[in-house]
Amino acid sequence: MSELATVSVAAGDPTVVVDRVDITYRIYADSAPKLRKAFVRDRRQREYRSVEAVRDVSFVVRSGEAVGIIGHNGSGKSTLLRGIAGLVPITAGDIYASSIPVLLGVAAALEPDLSGRRNVLLGGTALGIPRESLEDRFEEIVEFAGVEEFIDLPLRAFSSGMRSRLQFAIATAMTPEILMVDESLSTGDAEFKERSDERIRGMLAEAGSVFLVSHSMRSIRDVCTRVLWLDHGRLVADGGTDEVVDAYERYMGDRKRKRKQRKRPPEPR
Repeated sequence: MSELATVSVAAGDPTVVVDRVDITYRIYADSAPKLRKAFVRDRRQREYRSVEAVRDVSFVVRSGEAVGIIGHNGSGKSTLLRGIAGLVPITAGDIYASSIPVLLGVAAALEPDLSGRRNVLLGGTALGIPRESLEDRFEEIVEFAGVEEFIDLPLRAFSSGMRSRLQFAIATAMTPEILMVDESLSTGDAEFKERSDERIRGMLAEAGSVFLVSHSMRSIRDVCTRVLWLDHGRLVADGGTDEVVDAYERYMGDRKRKRKQRKRPPEPR
């Protein structure tokens, strides 16, 4: 194995090792003239281009760490998280995990035609939570999600926010060794977000590793003990939360000012 990046904030045993990982995917290049596209019926003749979403990324995460992943839109944050979860294939490098990572938003696949009650039991079982533990914690799960009045209705009767809250409550009914939260997958309201942040912080006390992808630097500062900053798929910073977030906010502020200057019309002569 090649040399890996480490940081001074590490504590406990390794739970995730990412070693020189690349993730590349192909997308359809929709640039052909309409007349030409009308004749290109065979998908094999269509033009594709490769996107390097994650490039040569290495780091080690240890138990007890809450790791934030930040970066502008398209920087590779969510793709990296999905790669660690095994949901997208990696093109190069290696990823090692001490247990199956739980990615909120996709981890507990809920069935719309089944009741909320059945989804709690089936979704939790799919995540490896023992049936007895689910039954013992059932009322707590339902109360945390705030769906007491709807729990026996089909899931399709739930709002998107209710489904999101129920997914979170199921996935965190027992502390996974590796929990991953992508806020772009969440539709919970501000009150629920505050409670979910509190639960994530509580899970750290049980020595799990937590990953949080977010555009909210407040959430990152509140929850995380360490931050990874991605830019165009590359890891540009890895360190303590305040240090990395401060640098990122300065960078984004400079970027915004330069963009405004380019848009400013020239002064009349």
